[in-house]
Amino acid sequence: MISGDEFVRQSLELHLFFSRIMKEHAFFLQISFPPKKSIYASDAEAFRRGFDMLLSDAVFISNGLISEEVIKSGELLTPFTLEAEMSAVYYTGVNIPINITKTENELINNTLTIDNCIGIEHKVITINNRALELIKGIANFKKVVLSEIKEGKIFTSNYPLLIDHMLREAMLYFKLIYKLQRREDIDLKRETYEQETFWNRNMAEHSKFILGFLDPVEDKLTNIAGNFGKEFELLTEQAKKAVKDSAFILKVTDDSIKLNFEIVKFKRKVIQGLLDSKVKAVMLPLVCDHTLREANHYLCLLKIFRRDM
Repeated sequence: MISGDEFVRQSLELHLFFSRIMKEHAFFLQISFPPKKSIYASDAEAFRRGFDMLLSDAVFISNGLISEEVIKSGELLTPFTLEAEMSAVYYTGVNIPINITKTENELINNTLTIDNCIGIEHKVITINNRALELIKGIANFKKVVLSEIKEGKIFTSNYPLLIDHMLREAMLYFKLIYKLQRREDIDLKRETYEQETFWNRNMAEHSKFILGFLDPVEDKLTNIAGNFGKEFELLTEQAKKAVKDSAFILKVTDDSIKLNFEIVKFKRKVIQGLLDSKVKAVMLPLVCDHTLREANHYLCLLKIFRRDM
């Protein structure tokens, strides 16, 4: 059973990362439906607002309670996140509460020492329970949307694979918070196999999504994205094989770290190009920033796995 301090820290770090991811999923879904399915857009907006509130509450109580490693990882915010959000507001007209990002940015840049806040553990338990209900809701919504797309009942500008990708992330978020609520210890060895398989697949799919969103004239960037997709697919298969050969996981981890460093640089280049209107694509900068934060999160996990091997 994990300690109270670890329970609080791990819970808040997960919410600061994943609730932002979920609220952006809801936003990407919200803007993807045609007028005929405005009710779906309204449902997605309701989930976005719910995760906005969850993230805001997590930010409010996190000062001094999260690790420096996570703060510096770039998984919570990148140097591009605020500008990417502002551009999303400008292009879509959706009222994204960028004040949450501004507040979180102050938290990250002015972290205090841990403060023994009375009742903090109870507050985190409450936030976790709210998160579990919200995650179940948005996961079911994604399942419905995905099913109706496959049955030819609705149109959306999101790829079916992208919605399935979003669904898997929601399920991972739920699983991790559920474990924490039960105060379960993490089996790091097993977690390494599962997380590397999950996130290498995610990185492969990010590459394919970016490839699909880039304008066909962006030959150099599309070639790079395509190559990343193939390399991460190979690492995904290798991570699966490592379950049967534990000695192999060290090499997979090292290869994943090297390739992840490279895709982080690539994503930063694409985001900057989008924000400067120098890269042509049918993709909001926030989409690419979203994938960058996930890559940073994975890199942070990989460093922990490597250190503890």
